[in-house]
Amino acid sequence: MAKITTIKLDGETKQRLDHLKEHERETYDQIIKKILYILNEIRKDPISGNRVLGKIDANIRRKQAYEKKMSNRK
Repeated sequence: MAKITTIKLDGETKQRLDHLKEHERETYDQIIKKILYILNEIRKDPISGNRVLGKIDANIRRKQAYEKKMSNRK
């Protein structure tokens, strides 16, 4: 089992991480691992890294559009 630790984040940093969630139940650990993966991928192959980033961005935009649509129904 992995060792778990607590880190302090500025409120703005937490909000920025929240905006990077592809789905509601995604953890901060998963988001940070995703960021690190993208950075490493871009270092190795910028084109491939940008492709991965584009897919993630599209998922986030779809999630935001769905949430907006659902909030308008209320």
